[in-house]
Amino acid sequence: RERAAVAVERLAGVTRERFLRDIYPRRKPVVLTGLELGTCTTKWTTDYLSQAEGSKEVKIHVSAVPQMDFLSKNFVYRTLPFDVFVQRAAEVKHKEYFLTEDERYYLRSVGEDVRKDIADIRKQFPILAEDVHIPEYFEKEQFFSSVFRISSAGLQLWTHYDVMDNFLIQVTGKKRVVLYSPRDAPYLYLSGTKSEVLDVDNPDLEKYPLFVKAKRYQCVLEAGDVLFIPALWFHNVLSEEFGVALNVFWKHLPAESYDKTDTYGNKDPMAASRAIQILDRALKTLEELPEEYRDFYARRMVLRIQEKAYRNDYG
Repeated sequence: RERAAVAVERLAGVTRERFLRDIYPRRKPVVLTGLELGTCTTKWTTDYLSQAEGSKEVKIHVSAVPQMDFLSKNFVYRTLPFDVFVQRAAEVKHKEYFLTEDERYYLRSVGEDVRKDIADIRKQFPILAEDVHIPEYFEKEQFFSSVFRISSAGLQLWTHYDVMDNFLIQVTGKKRVVLYSPRDAPYLYLSGTKSEVLDVDNPDLEKYPLFVKAKRYQCVLEAGDVLFIPALWFHNVLSEEFGVALNVFWKHLPAESYDKTDTYGNKDPMAASRAIQILDRALKTLEELPEEYRDFYARRMVLRIQEKAYRNDYG
């Protein structure tokens, strides 16, 4: 049983000026409709996609279950020619398969060298890139990556956050997106950037009792919709149909704030990483004290963090 969710606001025909003036500063997700995205929304059939980029090899996720879990790695990586992958991802039952005849597929484009290069549709899928008009709601030098995504129907991605603002452009197909505010991080049972709560619709509340406190935001993206996901907002994506999407990430903090080795847009900013390392050292130091003292000073540290670093203007 799904709990009542707050519907993400949908706004039609938003100009760049209005986005930057009225929407962007609120730091909340919003679905933008009616934007000019190019010919991709009509052209990108499975046949056209297959022909356009041909048989170049792509690395894909293959999952025998609907909910992919990055923490337990309940999927395998395989390589297929792009045209074969597209046709298979669009099927429900497969004549040829890796794990099961109803396995699901997911492509998240990556750079040539995953450790050094970012995903950029213009480099990895140049022919398809010509069909896309990315909404220019940020400066060109802020651009970080454009991630091409294809997903089988019924596949759900794990809940996670990214450290950069991004647009999720739904080109074809339909997706349900569930989001949680950065404020609700204490209720999401995090391991790094990812939540351990895999089934957000029917969570195991014996294992994750605090999850009920997380306020759920939700939207359904139809072909042509663009979801603005502010940095640090958690999102869980379910492909209701076979679909193609493009994620565009941009840097809204000064460039030097970001980890230079980050090619995915999900490594914590440098200052945050340093602060967490310092905190870990402080906690290690507290272990030199007996439990009663450790508890007392840990609580004082928490209060100090709240006083010095918490925002008090959340609506």
